[in-house]
Amino acid sequence: MKAIQWTDEKLRLLDQRKLPHETIWFEADTVVKAAEAIQKMIVRGAPAIAITAAYGMSMAIRDGISRQEAHNLLLSTRPTAVNLQWALARIHQKEDTSVLSEAIAIHEEDLKINQQIGQHGAPLLRGKIMTICNTGALATAGHGTALGMIRSAFAKHGDIHVYILETRPYLQGSRLTAYECMEEGIPCTLITDSMAGSLMATEDINAVVFGCDRVARNGDTANKIGSYSLSVLAKHHHIPVYVAMPRSTFDSACPTGHEIEIEERAPDEVRNVQGKLIAPCDVPVWNPGFDVTPASLITAWISEEGVTTSSIELVK
Repeated sequence: MKAIQWTDEKLRLLDQRKLPHETIWFEADTVVKAAEAIQKMIVRGAPAIAITAAYGMSMAIRDGISRQEAHNLLLSTRPTAVNLQWALARIHQKEDTSVLSEAIAIHEEDLKINQQIGQHGAPLLRGKIMTICNTGALATAGHGTALGMIRSAFAKHGDIHVYILETRPYLQGSRLTAYECMEEGIPCTLITDSMAGSLMATEDINAVVFGCDRVARNGDTANKIGSYSLSVLAKHHHIPVYVAMPRSTFDSACPTGHEIEIEERAPDEVRNVQGKLIAPCDVPVWNPGFDVTPASLITAWISEEGVTTSSIELVK
């Protein structure tokens, strides 16, 4: 399952707003369209955002748009995911003639990184696993990070059943993670976000696993809103919490989670579900896209380099 394609000098992105019921490809042939795809969540997931931004910069340079203008445009789309900054920093170091090849390299490297995360994380997962948001092939170059660990574990020993939080308000769990699991035959059950605690109290949940959009130097981890409360529940029920962490999400310049900028999204994402109004049209809304899970609630971070159980080890 591949959601990102570079072909004929343009970027083709599987429009994740339409899944699972429609398969529509969005074509971005300019940096403006690449930025639109990121901001409007046509493409989503920290690694996929980074790849899209890299290709966006290559199109900007091809079209004679200044690097600074393109950089500022792309950087403004999603402020929380540090992968976006990381990709733009890599591109910044390259001459104009090498930018496209660097974007392709970032794309190809991500798939290898995901497979390595899956290899390191698979031994940690067995039995009933709980996850939030979508961290699979759709959020990356392929395979996935946290869902990649689940995918690798299922391929390795088969003893996996995934409980998927629907992930309000954008429903990445119910629309995307459930779709990926069903497509690949991974046993799964969809639950609402508010059911997680009750399920932990009544079922033998073996682990909670999710991805990340930024990891601070002390191990505090920003991920999709709901990850923090899920981790608190896991701590109460003595369930390990594993974070799938491509090293590109580690922000050594950010001391703690308090310094992570949390993106706030449009109120209508909460007032509506798939375009249908479910609340008073003018009710005030608070809609942060992410929250921060303190390092103290995380059992281990799994990167392409291996399993890290101490936040101190993250900086080494």
